[in-house]
Amino acid sequence: MSTAAGTVGATTDPFLHPALFYRDEREYLDGTVPFVREGLAAGEPVAVAVPGDRLRMLRDALGADAESVRLLDMREAGRNPGRIIPGVLRAFADAQPAGRRVRIIGEPVWAGRSSTEYPACVQHEALINAAFRGRTVTILCPYDAVRLPGHVLEDAHATHPTVIPAGSRPARDSEAYAPDAAVARYNEPLPLVTDAMTFPFAADSLPDARHAASDEGRRLGLTGVTLQDLALATAELTTNSVLHGGGGGVLRVWAEDGHVLCEVRDGGRMTDPLAGRRPAGRDQRGGRGLLMVNLIADLVRVHTGDRGTTIRCWFPR
Repeated sequence: MSTAAGTVGATTDPFLHPALFYRDEREYLDGTVPFVREGLAAGEPVAVAVPGDRLRMLRDALGADAESVRLLDMREAGRNPGRIIPGVLRAFADAQPAGRRVRIIGEPVWAGRSSTEYPACVQHEALINAAFRGRTVTILCPYDAVRLPGHVLEDAHATHPTVIPAGSRPARDSEAYAPDAAVARYNEPLPLVTDAMTFPFAADSLPDARHAASDEGRRLGLTGVTLQDLALATAELTTNSVLHGGGGGVLRVWAEDGHVLCEVRDGGRMTDPLAGRRPAGRDQRGGRGLLMVNLIADLVRVHTGDRGTTIRCWFPR
């Protein structure tokens, strides 16, 4: 497929996922504005989900064309990387007419993303490829080649089948492309927090676990909707542990860096890397727990291995 951003790889898969490296505002606009306008000219639905400063710059550069584009601030819509596939990318692509190519610009990694958030960002970028395999969708992902550290740019080569070098055209296949390895590399153990409120639970104590989390969240400063979100996340995660994690687990709640954290550890092993990242079907029964947590939490980190699974989520104080 030839685009204004270059020829996007030779592949039999209709899904295209290039990384666009840029060094300054001019290269950013040179790589994104023609991509948007080419899509609009072809009658393709177009969405742009990038950080607010980039969003304003693109809106100004597009002028009247911006009215035909779905514009989202990724700092809000994609604050939790686990929310981006179901809540941003699939939400837009699935709403479009069948058979028509969809174009999306998504920038989930920016200078200022914390080291705590970053592993979830890499896994998100890698899992896009599985989530959209076989779909007539192009997702262009810009990366700041000046402000982002070298290891972030290396990870972008691992998670994108094609790359567009800064100041260079056309696109080329990424020799480092290895999305499954990237997911596994950032399946990092989450250190045990020993001074947290701790509540072992089983099937007969699920309501008690939810109440314990709510009481501790309230004590730590949560109120209103955020406190309700903590209670909902606790209910979903502990129920999943009972059903799929060996019949029970351990709940922990504590405060850290302006957030209240909720964590559930159990003896199960999560085998589906896209769990919690697929939109729930209208008639689907079950399977919504981790998806719900992704949609309401500021951040969700998961570690799974032979000894069990840990799911940790962040709620703002």
